[in-house]
Amino acid sequence: MIDFSTIKPHLTKRNMWLAAIFLPPILLVLIMLLMETGSSDYAQMGNAVYRPESFQGQCQTEQLKGAAGATHGESTADGIKFNVRTPLNYDPTVPHPLLLVLSPAGSNRAKTEKTTDLTLAATTAGMIVAYADHPPLSPTTAVELGTIPELIAKKWCIDDKRIYITGHSDGGTSTMALAFMSGTKHIPSAIAPSAAGINYEELRERRCPDPIPAMIMHSAKDKLFPGYGKESAGWWATCNQCDPIPEPLDNGCSAYTNCANGIKTWYCEGDKPHSQWPNINATLIDFFVSSGRKEK
Repeated sequence: MIDFSTIKPHLTKRNMWLAAIFLPPILLVLIMLLMETGSSDYAQMGNAVYRPESFQGQCQTEQLKGAAGATHGESTADGIKFNVRTPLNYDPTVPHPLLLVLSPAGSNRAKTEKTTDLTLAATTAGMIVAYADHPPLSPTTAVELGTIPELIAKKWCIDDKRIYITGHSDGGTSTMALAFMSGTKHIPSAIAPSAAGINYEELRERRCPDPIPAMIMHSAKDKLFPGYGKESAGWWATCNQCDPIPEPLDNGCSAYTNCANGIKTWYCEGDKPHSQWPNINATLIDFFVSSGRKEK
């Protein structure tokens, strides 16, 4: 007679062994899927008001396959993932401003969408918004981030003269790099880096790009990069050929005046810790919208 009491423990141990091998990869895949689909929880989009000035040129809709609403998991050639958000009433014939939001270290596109909370305000303002993952900082990854607007323009109707870039911490540093690096400085029409880890000593080694609207956001309580905001704002003001002393604005920021071609150069100082995104989204969107179209 077979003693089944000797088989059950054997099967239990075997099942435990199989579970130890196969369960972690399965859980990892499930977590990745949840991260991918769960990011839609933060994609509250608005309806754009299309004004007459929006209709400057038209896109060939038969070449554009991008859908309205929320799109997840787009990727650059080197595998940097990004998500795309359009106005709910997206018109594929109208060239839209593009707002590219770059993630800080330790974050990704879904977390950045949640922490910045820019989707509703930007899409209501008629923008298409993209949130990109954080790659390790290097000149090559900055160039790779710079390919995202062109990739988006292959699927959605984008006005390449209104490409706006913002980002926090490492994302802010990458935002600045895209605006002054020789291979990418032609891409952004305006920038708004937040808590960027680049100061005057590093910037002074760089050649100024052509004047470009710049809104520098930095906290007076940033202990990781103390004082970097004022230093970088001064450098951008010099590059934009502004008067050296900024003047206070009603929105809490300061503006450098008499800049070349009327280019706007703002410094907006907050009082939050380094890790926190500044809560001035309405000011940020207004800065971009009022910056106009870039001459190319």
